Amino acid sequence: MKRSRLLVISIMTVIITVITSGCSNDVPRPRGYFRIELPEKNYVKFDNDSFPYLFDYANVAAIERKATKDEPYWVDVVYPRLNARIYCSYKHVDGNFREVNEDARSFVYKHTIKADDITEQPYVDDSAKVYALLYELKGNTASAIQFVATDSVKHFFRGALYFNNTPNQDSVAPVREYIREDIIRLLESLRWR
Repeated sequence: MKRSRLLVISIMTVIITVITSGCSNDVPRPRGYFRIELPEKNYVKFDNDSFPYLFDYANVAAIERKATKDEPYWVDVVYPRLNARIYCSYKHVDGNFREVNEDARSFVYKHTIKADDITEQPYVDDSAKVYALLYELKGNTASAIQFVATDSVKHFFRGALYFNNTPNQDSVAPVREYIREDIIRLLESLRWR
């Protein structure tokens, strides 16, 4: 009797183990990221009379002046809630357009080590004499977007978007697109003085 009972319990244990182990589909879960709440935005004008340019920027950002004695017109467009910053530099072109333009281009293409692709998108506003080039850097690069704008005679304006964290294309993609809209607005509204 004890033997048959032990045999029945053993058989039942084996059957239950086989049935339950056959149903297990262990699948690794995808990596999760924090949900990023992108704030509503409107645009305001950066219009400082002492600067040789003006442009629109999102009201969720702030302008920080980064002027030095040699470079008095440098500013940063800072997104504190998004941990991002657009570094903007300005050069007065005085017969050295080719050199300044090549320096800006080399800054972009220094990222080819990490970039999967670099695309160039031109923006032209003949009436305002603004000729710009937007560079989008795909992959885990330090800078996601860079741009240059000029009148090719007197003004040269350059910007680069950086995030204050380790580059991860997937996690910053929504913020990158959000700020990309602001960069396009900046280029479309850029005017020289």
